[in-house]
Amino acid sequence: MTTVRAYNEELKFLEKVDKNSWRIKKGFVPNMNVEGLFYVNDFLEKLMFDELRNACRNPGMGGFLPGMKQIANVAALPGIVHKSIGLPDVHSGYGFAIGNMAAFDMSNPDAVVSPGGVGFDINCGVRLLRTNLTEQDVLPVKEQLAQSLFDHIPVGVGSKGVIPMNARDLEEALEMGMDWSLREGYAWAEDKEHCEEYGRMLQADPQKVSPRAKKRGLPQLGTLGAGNHYAEIQVVDEIFDTHASQKMGIDHKGQICVMIHSGSRGLGHQVATDALVQMEKAMKRDKIEVNDRQLACAKITSPEGQDYLKAMAAAGNYAFVNRTSMTFLTRQAFAKIFKSTPDDLDMHVIYDVSHNIAKIEEHIVDGKQKTLLLHRKGSTRAFPPHHPLIPVDYQLIGQPVLIGGTMGTCSYVLTGTDEGMKNTFGTTCHGAGRAWSRAKSRRNLDYHDVLNNLAEQGISVRVASPKLVMEEAPQSYKNVTDVVNTCHAAGISKKAIKLRPIAVIKG
Repeated sequence: MTTVRAYNEELKFLEKVDKNSWRIKKGFVPNMNVEGLFYVNDFLEKLMFDELRNACRNPGMGGFLPGMKQIANVAALPGIVHKSIGLPDVHSGYGFAIGNMAAFDMSNPDAVVSPGGVGFDINCGVRLLRTNLTEQDVLPVKEQLAQSLFDHIPVGVGSKGVIPMNARDLEEALEMGMDWSLREGYAWAEDKEHCEEYGRMLQADPQKVSPRAKKRGLPQLGTLGAGNHYAEIQVVDEIFDTHASQKMGIDHKGQICVMIHSGSRGLGHQVATDALVQMEKAMKRDKIEVNDRQLACAKITSPEGQDYLKAMAAAGNYAFVNRTSMTFLTRQAFAKIFKSTPDDLDMHVIYDVSHNIAKIEEHIVDGKQKTLLLHRKGSTRAFPPHHPLIPVDYQLIGQPVLIGGTMGTCSYVLTGTDEGMKNTFGTTCHGAGRAWSRAKSRRNLDYHDVLNNLAEQGISVRVASPKLVMEEAPQSYKNVTDVVNTCHAAGISKKAIKLRPIAVIKG
């Protein structure tokens, strides 16, 4: 249990490093093995400190701990190296803050894996498709196109997929990831090249995924789901890095792209829930002490740790297949409206990134190369130019990083940097990050106002459950431009392209 200190006492453990980052010193919470670090600008800094101040005023209130405390509690987990890092979109979540990166030393027998460090929506991520259409081509048929997308992609909480699938197909998809989609004819061969992990996590073992998780996942493959998931038709609004954008096939303002944001649906959620139950038992057996019981974890080498990593990878593959199926449906929707083929419309995948995943990677720690297990929750891999794990065509510019905005706000494409590789192990932000809880959004906003605001901005909207749109309204989130500019200023990733939405499909 963490002791409750006055706000002024807490401030003694926090030190400003430079205009974009703060240190969390050891002692902020008990048993910290490493320091914490979080990235902010002036506006985001105020949000973080207000959250801490409120928690000091109302100790013992329900809900999650403030983001800073969560970053520090992660720094107290066994086997963590470097720092527990909070990215500019950080906000409190289950166990780990969302927007937290933590790396654990695989050679340390006590190092742990924690499902809270991946999140419940395993491999929730974003995929960006380009087209050779311009805004002028789309505006006359925008409503029909939005409707066509809405008709093609199943959305909403309990939505069912349209891509035929039986239990055996699911087993194969969990193991093969996008290779399954390719074999079944739902993907193009080159789609895989432009996907993190090439669309297939190799350590996946479908046998480690419970029957209940499979039962939840089977009907949902190729569905968008609800919450912050969306498919958006976007327009290139600004190009910051011409060289990088041309490598991605974006060569002018006004070009049309499609962004798909979704994850592993009920299957991933169940994998996380199952693992948490097993890990609570493992913690008792192995006497692992943590500051917050939501940080349930197991030694990486333990049977529970290994089972979780294999099941998590299978759920990751499910999410890759899910986004691939929706890519297939998006291509069909566009082809139908423009009476053309997806190929002629140049509907190629620019990249597909994961926002919630744990991965084994090689990094330099204190001058030595080490094998680490990186937890990225609400954060994105951002490898620099010349890294062996990024596609050939992006070798000179660095890995594309897709940052989805909130409903009706802009999105960004960034690229990875050497600075980021050194300071955050090749990790950057993932989106805007919540500023209000979902409940607060529902209390303070009216869904009619939210939808009218979007209409005034010329954004077509198709929503399966309109009464949930308040939760995703721009007011509920930090400003994505603040978040992206902070990452750019801190040097952990570099701005390449800004996109603005003209149509949104949501659950």
